[in-house]
Amino acid sequence: MATAAAAAAGILTSGRLTASIGGALHAHSVNLAFHSNLAAFSPKRFSPAAISFRPRCRPFACTALYKPDFSVKEEGTKETLDYRVFFIDSSGKKVSPWHDIPLSLGDGVFNFVVEIPKNSSAKMEVATDEAFTPIKQDTKKGKLRYYPYNINWNYGLLPQTWEDPSYANLEVDGALGDNDPVDVIEIGDARAKIGEVLKIKPLAALAMIDEGELDWKIVAISLNDPRASLLNDMNDVEIHFPGTLTAIRNWFRDYKIPDGKPANQFGLGNKPVNKDYALKVIMETNESWAKLIKRSIPSGQLSLA
Repeated sequence: MATAAAAAAGILTSGRLTASIGGALHAHSVNLAFHSNLAAFSPKRFSPAAISFRPRCRPFACTALYKPDFSVKEEGTKETLDYRVFFIDSSGKKVSPWHDIPLSLGDGVFNFVVEIPKNSSAKMEVATDEAFTPIKQDTKKGKLRYYPYNINWNYGLLPQTWEDPSYANLEVDGALGDNDPVDVIEIGDARAKIGEVLKIKPLAALAMIDEGELDWKIVAISLNDPRASLLNDMNDVEIHFPGTLTAIRNWFRDYKIPDGKPANQFGLGNKPVNKDYALKVIMETNESWAKLIKRSIPSGQLSLA
């Protein structure tokens, strides 16, 4: 029934979306039109019958006009190998923060899943190889990983994005993607919680090259931050958060040095790039994720559940 209703509206193509409103799952608004400025959308509306489905949408097609209704559930004890943070929908089912939370909210606003709260050092990340991709603490040789010092910003991922390890980016020294969702550095004043989903607007991007792999860092601001309305592009960051872009680059350049590893490198002239370029990165990695979900690209050990 869900598929028929959606297909009649002409909206089922590729991608996934799970939404819950008022305790019932509804398809509210899906848009096939993608504009180059990523800001103008023309949603095709249809009656929000009580249906549950994950439509296959073109990149940036799923324009969410709602707040996804879910909660987070901790399993295990923090700072142990068994600790996981799962995302649960209103029916009690587990959902994936990587695959099931919509990327775009329209008007240049995106969902951001917090993995690491600011002023903490435990290296938390979405487990891309586990069912429902819960958040867990990263490990190395069976031991929990920590940064050598606290990270100074909220850190996490853009859902429904993927850095394709088979794609060589010729603009960034031909580096291959790192096989993960795109990272976000949220520079607002408030300290977020693990598993919190914030509405953010991108401001800049850094092309970090980590051991030969391209690992994009999108610099963004939460719409909840008091200064959010003042920041609309990279230059505004320097005005209202002076020195922050340099501090971010230096932090990610140097954080492996205490472990005896070389400093990370950065492409694109070792400098941040502006909002338009950041939006281009988001669009391209969303397209890569859509191909992954459609299995147009081998998933390897990645979980698509």
